[in-house]
Amino acid sequence: MSNYYDALEVRSPDVRETELLQALPRQVANAQSRSPAFARILQGVEAGAITTREGLASLPVTRKHELLELQKQLRARDVFGGFSALRFGADMPRVFASPGTIYEPEGRRPDYWRMARAMFAAGFRKDELIHNCFSYHFVPAGSMMETGAHALGCTVFPGGTGQTEQQVQAMAELKPAGYIGTPSFLKIIVDKAAELGVEIPSVKKALLGGEAFPPSLRDWFAERGIQAYQCYATADLGLIAYETQAREGLVLDEGVIVEIVRPGTGDPVADGEVGELVITTLNPDYPLIRFGTGDLSAVLPGNCPTGRTNQRIKGWLGRADQTTKIRGMFVHPSQVADIVKRFPEVVKARLVVTGEMANDAMTLQVETACGGPDSLAGKISEAIREVTKLRGEVALVLPGSLPNDGRVIEDARSYK
Repeated sequence: MSNYYDALEVRSPDVRETELLQALPRQVANAQSRSPAFARILQGVEAGAITTREGLASLPVTRKHELLELQKQLRARDVFGGFSALRFGADMPRVFASPGTIYEPEGRRPDYWRMARAMFAAGFRKDELIHNCFSYHFVPAGSMMETGAHALGCTVFPGGTGQTEQQVQAMAELKPAGYIGTPSFLKIIVDKAAELGVEIPSVKKALLGGEAFPPSLRDWFAERGIQAYQCYATADLGLIAYETQAREGLVLDEGVIVEIVRPGTGDPVADGEVGELVITTLNPDYPLIRFGTGDLSAVLPGNCPTGRTNQRIKGWLGRADQTTKIRGMFVHPSQVADIVKRFPEVVKARLVVTGEMANDAMTLQVETACGGPDSLAGKISEAIREVTKLRGEVALVLPGSLPNDGRVIEDARSYK
């Protein structure tokens, strides 16, 4: 298993699916019993019956903005809004704050955020020193990486952010095996080292996150002897997916159940179609069930050339929250979904807003293989007015005509 962090990464896909679905009803029951928020959200749900993907898809999606609102409402008596199964004390060594403000607990279990797997895939190994330049204050990023490194058997230098010259000096003297942090800060450090005439040859690998990591920057690092890989994680969920040496998409973590749904809904899309990532974590301490990340991605077909057998995603493809203000009214992706659900003939829809601000128009482009333009288009137009309180045109197009980019509302207005 020297090429893999553990045997979970090379399980048969059927075995993995069976084991995840066996763990699912236990986690639903755990959330209902230990998380007051999910006791309300999942009220009336028979946990033992949630043993399939279809059963999971029947549960409501809780999106990040809803978690924030619940936290705010209940902050006086529970800063976590009832979502945490832990309370302050020995079982919660740290608590963090993300912009919003959303408070997240950190439990005591080793590698609580499950980052060691991504570090291993990026080439880090036991007994190495890692230079960690993620922030150590307020947000959990620094701790996420440090606890993962400790689980891997590594020593960590807590570089944090800023103080570029001191970062270069520490790298030159401590000779870490690699860097963990944002790609932009690593580039700043490498540029500063060159400016100072200081060699940092020990830094040969990096695990990056928190920002976009374009291929051009990856190649820039490689030209300077640094093999850099990216991971996708959030402060709520920990690791979701990570890059391997194959550099073909991101492999899903073994501790989450991932769905991709049509934005504004909880309905899973077909493999390959772009949609919102919805995650169910198996973390018993912060048991988020069908948590909507607000990020867009798509399943990548085929298997990872490294031999890892879990599904892969294409990486971050944009944001799912496409709420748009039209003629003084907010229109949400969920409203577009409500319109579509009224018409079985409709396969997919995209609301396109054109014109100029304060003088705009909206057209609902509808994929359908049946229904004449007079009858179907007229009925859909009435539904648009009923749901959004705005008038809108309808354009019928053939199935497969709309782009596969996850967009439900496209703002194509001129802002000049």
